[in-house]
Amino acid sequence: MLNRFHSYINYSEKLITQFKGDMPFAIYLKSYFKENKKHGSKDRKQIAHLCYCYFRLGNAFSDLEFVERIKIAIYLCNQNIDGYKILFEDEWLNKWNENLLNRIKFIETKYGTIEQDLFPNTNLIGGISDKINFVYSHLNQPNLYLRVRPGNEKSVFQKLLDNDVNFNVIKNTCIECANGSKVDEILKINEEVVIQDYNSQQISLFFDFVKNSPIHNIKVWDCCAASGGKSILAIDYLNKIKLTVSDSRASILHNLKKRFETAQIKNYTSFVADLAKPISLQNKFNLIICDVPCSGSGTWSRTPEFLKYFKESDLEKFNFLQNNITKNVIEHLDINGYLLYVTCSVFKSENEDVVDEIIKNYNLKLIHQQYLEGFEMKADTLFAALLQKKY
Repeated sequence: MLNRFHSYINYSEKLITQFKGDMPFAIYLKSYFKENKKHGSKDRKQIAHLCYCYFRLGNAFSDLEFVERIKIAIYLCNQNIDGYKILFEDEWLNKWNENLLNRIKFIETKYGTIEQDLFPNTNLIGGISDKINFVYSHLNQPNLYLRVRPGNEKSVFQKLLDNDVNFNVIKNTCIECANGSKVDEILKINEEVVIQDYNSQQISLFFDFVKNSPIHNIKVWDCCAASGGKSILAIDYLNKIKLTVSDSRASILHNLKKRFETAQIKNYTSFVADLAKPISLQNKFNLIICDVPCSGSGTWSRTPEFLKYFKESDLEKFNFLQNNITKNVIEHLDINGYLLYVTCSVFKSENEDVVDEIIKNYNLKLIHQQYLEGFEMKADTLFAALLQKKY
């Protein structure tokens, strides 16, 4: 007789089999649960978690039957064993509390190596310091990170303590919480804190070069602003700036406007622009934040379905787009101004190669570039490069 945990596995197999990879899995899953009201909140949580565990294997062991593969996924992702014990022999159960590397070794003695198939196109990764640990990090769900906005430190910490939320203060304004923490029920999002990954917050390190320059009344253009997280960071970190934001989608700027209202940001200029094409602007900028569209490969531990569905051919398309965008925005950079090039990718063609093209073709010198690595602390991995216009 099937118990409810067998049922969860069956539903997970159905969802994964029908999913075509043409949208984020979270959207697909939300649509499914909306149409199928029979699943309660606990059921939805279990089914979703099983699906995401499965996707975390990437293309590893893809020749195995679904139940055998989900068994490996539950084990490697350290899923709570309650209810699933019936799947496992004593040999597995005796090793359940081993660390991740030992669990991987155990699986490899049974099924073969996992490293090359877990993350796609590892040979194309750029200057990551520890590629093996980066690859293995996709077996873990990242944490939730908050950035406390200036002046809210004491009240935010007190609210979290009063509501028994487990959290760690990583830096003065950076808070780490377990993923799924109901911080939106306790804190004023965007007013008191910003939900922002640790390494997105680390972009402020690059602002130091601008902050310490002799430039006053810094004119900042966040040219691919999206949700505006880096714009808010720039306002909080650089203080008095003249902010301009743009994006290729009017709907995105509409949402950004609402977010800025909550964040009490009023003095800025916005416009819609497709920066893959040349654009005419009257102003020159001291700092252009160029957080370009990319593969998102540094964030795939949050969206592990892309470990399976990403196509290498997309990298050429992204590289072409990234080079076009940087070419078209550099024209609007003032003398001695800074271009901050950012991706949430780990692929060399989207990072170092684009920076090399900028240096080769334009009057910009490289100030600093690095991978902001998040795999040791359950965070995203970003790439950032700061360049300065020489004349």
